[in-house]
Amino acid sequence: MVRIERSTTRGHLEQAEQAGASATGRRDLLRGSALSALGAALAMAVPMGAIPEGRRGGAVPAAQAQGKGPQMLDYPDKHKGLVVLGDKPLVAETPEHLLDDDTTPTEKFFVRNNGGLPDEAANADAWKITIQGEVNTPLSLTLGELKQRFQAQTHRMVMECGGNGRAFFAPGARGNQWTNGGVGCAEWTGMKLADLLAAAGLKDTAKFTGSWGTDPHLSGDPEKRAMSRGNPLAKSMDPHTMIVWGMNGKPLTHLHGGPVRLIVPGWPGSLSTKWLSTVLVRSTPHDGAGMGGTSYRVPVTPIVPGSNDDGKSFRDLEAMPIRSIVTAPSNGTRLAKGTRTVALRGAAWGSATGVARVDVSADAGQTWQAVAMAAPRNPFDWTRWTHTLNLPSDGYFEIWVRATDRSGAAQPLVATNWNPQGYGANPINRIAVLVG
Repeated sequence: MVRIERSTTRGHLEQAEQAGASATGRRDLLRGSALSALGAALAMAVPMGAIPEGRRGGAVPAAQAQGKGPQMLDYPDKHKGLVVLGDKPLVAETPEHLLDDDTTPTEKFFVRNNGGLPDEAANADAWKITIQGEVNTPLSLTLGELKQRFQAQTHRMVMECGGNGRAFFAPGARGNQWTNGGVGCAEWTGMKLADLLAAAGLKDTAKFTGSWGTDPHLSGDPEKRAMSRGNPLAKSMDPHTMIVWGMNGKPLTHLHGGPVRLIVPGWPGSLSTKWLSTVLVRSTPHDGAGMGGTSYRVPVTPIVPGSNDDGKSFRDLEAMPIRSIVTAPSNGTRLAKGTRTVALRGAAWGSATGVARVDVSADAGQTWQAVAMAAPRNPFDWTRWTHTLNLPSDGYFEIWVRATDRSGAAQPLVATNWNPQGYGANPINRIAVLVG
């Protein structure tokens, strides 16, 4: 069972209202309870109350700035530092400072369910996956047969919720109010989805795929799907799109979709179907739950923030936008008097073209300094970066980080291209430190 500390069950509307809460002045940066606690403990959150919630690139949510505090996850084998965004279905994000590992440990990996948890498989290798639709030979194979028949591979790749960054929109958008923590970069073990599609034999009419898992709809209605999304066949044939049964060197856990799931890297995590049971090859775009309208879709041309829109002029969100975060030090760290350098670490990822550069600023973007970046292992791995930042004096500093992709697109100062369900927000990340 899940126990949520200081629990309150918040609906999507409540979350959006909290995310849109306004602040009153720069003085809030200094008088919040978290900042006053800096003298007693390191790594406390610094309330960014003076910056409107939709303008905060990684600052503390409005509810925390008002003293309510986060709801922390208490779940078997999960880190107790994860922040609960919803409990029906269970949704929890990973604070930036817990994403400091090169490979995200399973216990720190974010949780995003769309329905209830299905029954756990008594025998993982007996789990069946069906391939049907526009194929010459429909297949129904067990996980054990997949492991025997197809070559396995392991890749470290980012998986990110399509709504990551939603809390930064102003006005607030519907849905779980993710900041930057709906992401993780794990080592996934499995097989190419392309190999299974090839074994079934694709017809000339095969253009798209869709998929289903066994997670039940929250209503309990067996005729309804919790989620069923799909993508163009070209993405399904990408050699990094995988059917996986392992995560970080161990069998895929039940909470993260075990015994078997899809991983569709670089695109919204909702495409990475948990508890995978069926892959449908189609001649037309998939029309399952979570497709069409405003679901996982963004405006083709910008719309007025806060306006109603039926999504007819929207497009599917495909490649996730460029994003970067500071993972160390944590937001709100207090440094000793006289400290003049701070060692920064972080990560950058996203964009169809990849990460070209990462820059940091300690003077509100007046000047920027390029960081050192480690080479990613593959196109969907994240880029780990480090930098030693010089500070001119004691006092309060905000450190900003901004990534730029290979097309020249950089993270914006504020969330752009507002949409009703809050997809694609990627403003720069900020942390605060206090010296002395």
